[in-house]
Amino acid sequence: MSITVIGLRWWISALLFLATLISYIDRLTLSVLAPLICHDLGFSNLEYAGIGTWFLLTYSFGQTFFGKLQDRIGTRRGLALAMCIWSVAEIAHAAARQLASLSFVRAILGLGEGGHWPAAIKSVAEWFPAEERAFAMGIVNTGATLGSALAPPLIVWLQLRFGWQMTFVATGIVGFVWLALWLSVYCLPSEHKWITPAERSHILAGQTRPETDDTRTTWKQLLKMREVQGIVLARFFGDPVWWLYLIWLPLYLHNARGFSLKSIGLSAWIPYVAADAGALLGGWTSGYLVRRGWTARRARGAAIVFATLLAPVGMLVGRVSSPVSAMALISVVLFAFQFWVNNVQTLPSDLFSPSLVASISGLAGTGAGVGAMIFTFSTGWVVDHLGYTPILVASGLLVPMGTISLFLLLGSTRQARVVPI
Repeated sequence: MSITVIGLRWWISALLFLATLISYIDRLTLSVLAPLICHDLGFSNLEYAGIGTWFLLTYSFGQTFFGKLQDRIGTRRGLALAMCIWSVAEIAHAAARQLASLSFVRAILGLGEGGHWPAAIKSVAEWFPAEERAFAMGIVNTGATLGSALAPPLIVWLQLRFGWQMTFVATGIVGFVWLALWLSVYCLPSEHKWITPAERSHILAGQTRPETDDTRTTWKQLLKMREVQGIVLARFFGDPVWWLYLIWLPLYLHNARGFSLKSIGLSAWIPYVAADAGALLGGWTSGYLVRRGWTARRARGAAIVFATLLAPVGMLVGRVSSPVSAMALISVVLFAFQFWVNNVQTLPSDLFSPSLVASISGLAGTGAGVGAMIFTFSTGWVVDHLGYTPILVASGLLVPMGTISLFLLLGSTRQARVVPI
């Protein structure tokens, strides 16, 4: 007896949402527990920044590696491999006792998690027509924001009940549960036995770029294209804003605002609820404009500009005296960032053949990670010597710089062309 699932593409997006949520809980376990672990193991702010930099280094280049690999072997096997690597690494955190060992397992975690976003963006391109793609990416992105919101209370509860070592074990095991679901459910729309003929036709009719075999295109050839350069630079400048709060928010609340670990668990989720709204509304907005007759590129651009105008309020976070005001401003920043990045992430599937989407998304992820790595490590030094305010002021300029780079390099080009091999 055959199974037919109505709206199967939305179930696929739900699976990708869960993978994103798991990845963010895994990477945030260390961030939430940083006040406790830094105290227990005697790490300075600079040493903690170094641990985060190792993660970002492998995460950055892991995206380029996995992007190319996933364009060759497919998202089903590529994302399964990535999940295995990062779940094992998450569990291994429990055994780390020194700076070197914690840095090592953090680097392996980053390598595995580097395979997530190229696969997620490619899967959305495979399963959704253009007018639904940004909203589907919004659903996937809410895994990042909801995972970031759930992580503080969940991780603090696990730590208080079982200790910080077993917290890493528990969060790592969840990845293997997801893996069983993924391998049972995912394949391409053209091959899936559960999809209805109407949904398959709807997906294929809405593909804006034809499928071509461009998998032999090299990274060097892709980086010669202005469209790719623009997307990579946008992520290089813009993504450090997200990583600033992802890595440093618990320590900022503890050191600069006087929050206890319990208070962090009760309140640090609030900005990520705002980020959830930004991810969904950003995707819905550009999708709505496409349905109204706008081109996908024009619709994404309008959404990007709106978010860019909001992001600079981050310059005020360190200047307000009230913790409530600071939390409200951080919430606006994360709302704006997710609104912005959701549309930037969708551009590769608007401009390129599906066979290149993971490769280009991987390169963009590497640009994002390198920018975040530089900014994160700089944050450690600046906080130790000058406090948080200079970093917060600088962060307010990053999304506008990313948008300017994107628009200058995209220019007036109408469609992306692959350099001949």
